[in-house]
Amino acid sequence: MFVDLLIDKIKEKKNPTVVGLDPKIEYVPQSLKEESFKEFGKGAKGVAEAILTFNKKLIDAVHDIVPAVKPQLAYYEMYGLEGLRAFDETVKYAKKKGLLVVADGKRNDIGSTAEAYSSAFLGKTNFETEESMPVFDADALTVNPYLGIDGIKPFIDDCKNYGKGIFVLVKTSNKSSGQLQDLKTQDGKSIYEIVAEHVQEWGSSVVGKHGYSSVGAVVGATYPEQAKFLRGVMKNAYILVPGYGAQGGSAKDAANSFNSDGLGAIINASRSIMCAYQSELWKGTYMPERFDEAARAEAIRMRDDINSAVKSKG
Repeated sequence: MFVDLLIDKIKEKKNPTVVGLDPKIEYVPQSLKEESFKEFGKGAKGVAEAILTFNKKLIDAVHDIVPAVKPQLAYYEMYGLEGLRAFDETVKYAKKKGLLVVADGKRNDIGSTAEAYSSAFLGKTNFETEESMPVFDADALTVNPYLGIDGIKPFIDDCKNYGKGIFVLVKTSNKSSGQLQDLKTQDGKSIYEIVAEHVQEWGSSVVGKHGYSSVGAVVGATYPEQAKFLRGVMKNAYILVPGYGAQGGSAKDAANSFNSDGLGAIINASRSIMCAYQSELWKGTYMPERFDEAARAEAIRMRDDINSAVKSKG
């Protein structure tokens, strides 16, 4: 079961963080880009190869520190078919290195289309061969709850059938999230509270040995008070927390998504780790060609920052 694998890896590495792999070609150091462009040209192939090499070096640098990586599909889709190939190979490489992979695609649609999305990322696809085959084969996927249970059920079914997980958008980290998510219903509850109640219910059939469900939630670190409230609503949900670091969320903010057992949340950082070599904190210590060492240093600093905040929270 996904949530049990996740918790076991968090305990093993004493680290409740995940590295977001959201690469733009601008983030890739110049020397690495030049090598790729020289061999494959400056088109989609050259860009995809540069990004793939960048990702692999980042994975090599952090795989013994973090339990999981979270590639954001938009950053691969923007480069077309070559970008999707880079995504697929990134997933395979991360899993080879022992990492769990959360595909950040925020997928959903009507039931039959949701089934297709789930087959692509979590389940298996029928190729009219002797047996169905996995395609992208991520360990978990972010999903959008806007269509209700018939758009969520196919994903939950694949969580049961293949030991996978989902993270349902509940209270997102972006500034305008309240435009819809904070709206109050007639009974005085906000939309995000109602979604959280559904997440708690939806996850009841996939609770693992640690007491947590493979149906998790996304709650941004940029809304710490809401996170504290939602932690009480979704007692069994594991919470994926974006917004730490570059988006302004602090370790203290992120700590509100944890339970008293020190579990219950995994904190994501993307740009602050991928581009650590460009940051004021590490610039001068690590040159661009040592971007992987800078990423490792930042991943360790983040781990210690989050653990300290969770410990202080008690």
